[in-house]
Amino acid sequence: MDEFDFYVSPKKPMIGLYVKKGAGLPDLVDAKDWLFDGTVGPDEVPAATVNEIEANGHAFKDLDAG
Repeated sequence: MDEFDFYVSPKKPMIGLYVKKGAGLPDLVDAKDWLFDGTVGPDEVPAATVNEIEANGHAFKDLDAG
């Protein structure tokens, strides 16, 4: 199963960003604003988020929502 890299942005502290492990952030204009925060396994990412990553190459997460 795929693992995912997780990024956070000091400019957007309530939003996280998932991408496939090793994919980086080549499609984001503000990629330099995102900081790598670690790699997570597929069991730590909701199925709907995995589907969004598969479809779009990335998925945002609201860090304010429990």
